[in-house]
Amino acid sequence: MKKYYTRVCNFYYNKTSIENIKKKISLPLSGKKSCSFDTIEIITRNSKKKINIKNIKSLPPKIKRKVLKDIDNISKAKKIPNLKFDNLPVLMGILNLTPDSFSDGGKFIKKVSAINQINKLIFDGAKIIDIGGESTRPGSKEVLQTEEWSRVNKIMGYLKSKKLFVSLDTRKSFVMKKALKYKLDLINDVSGLSYDKETINFLKKSKLPFVLHHMKGTTETMQKKPSYKNVLLDIYDYFDEKLKLIRSKGIKHNHIILDPGIGFGKNMKHNITLISNVSIFHSLGLPVMLGVSRKRFIKDISGQNDSKKRIGGTVSSSIFSMLQGVQILRIHDVNEINQGIKVFKKLNYNK
Repeated sequence: MKKYYTRVCNFYYNKTSIENIKKKISLPLSGKKSCSFDTIEIITRNSKKKINIKNIKSLPPKIKRKVLKDIDNISKAKKIPNLKFDNLPVLMGILNLTPDSFSDGGKFIKKVSAINQINKLIFDGAKIIDIGGESTRPGSKEVLQTEEWSRVNKIMGYLKSKKLFVSLDTRKSFVMKKALKYKLDLINDVSGLSYDKETINFLKKSKLPFVLHHMKGTTETMQKKPSYKNVLLDIYDYFDEKLKLIRSKGIKHNHIILDPGIGFGKNMKHNITLISNVSIFHSLGLPVMLGVSRKRFIKDISGQNDSKKRIGGTVSSSIFSMLQGVQILRIHDVNEINQGIKVFKKLNYNK
């Protein structure tokens, strides 16, 4: 049976968006009048067609029902407990307590340097601190759960004493359970809850919000010639099926964030396709997060203009993602990205 997908496109922002919504020319994205759209792209495995929202009423009944359901998901406000979506995008600051992460391994192993980095990330504008004790860079090997917990534990007390929104970046239910005493806000499992069979049960019992992430293979194998029939639709279907599984296991809440996993089992072409069409994931009705920070695709595109921190490529891809309605950006260099977003927004304020 043919499956239809709805990708929202042709966005308006700020003053223009508010005026268009008032005139019923466009519809709000995620309940925010500051960003709206007037066009959708209806996609199948072998076709694409863009139509204005005013022409949805002319679609065949079956397709119209599907599109209207998707538009309802796209337009409704998104909610995660203790996290405000009033000024988008929300920046998630990365804190790697690892010796071997791909760009900052070893920099924050000591408690003093980790605390200094936390304070910097918050001062620079991060609303979430994502803390991890195991590297998930391509080719990385598994860390013993006790070692991972030891790395994380030394800083968790400080994080929660500051009443910060804390995300725990781990694949292991052992680490999740140990950290629960610190009243976590979010679980960020790059394996898509697949690495540890106990994770779904933990999430059901704890009722914690979590990130549903896509990764093809494992950290050791994911970059060995990854392939897809259609990377965009394959990952959409992955989310669709995973959400059905999660619901069948008794997790009924919508406090779930979707992350298509840039660089996790994708080549440059896959990554560009995903970022360029990321607005398709809004039709699943959940907040969308992207991790573009310092990723390899920036090097692949920029060639001789590559740099160690890849700030230019991270800024441009972050702003592009923001303009597709992405709610959360996972970032190393929070100050530079926040600077770029603030300047861009100011220059476009009256448009």
